[in-house]
Amino acid sequence: MLNEFKSTLSRSRHTLITDVVGASALVVMLVVGLHLPTLI
Repeated sequence: MLNEFKSTLSRSRHTLITDVVGASALVVMLVVGLHLPTLI
């Protein structure tokens, strides 16, 4: 099972990095959107 996990990570490293960047961008937009009414 650990070998399968390692091989999956090595094959899809670029996709995983792209997904992490996209998810962090969504979290930033959510936090900014929730705090926006207090800033205006």
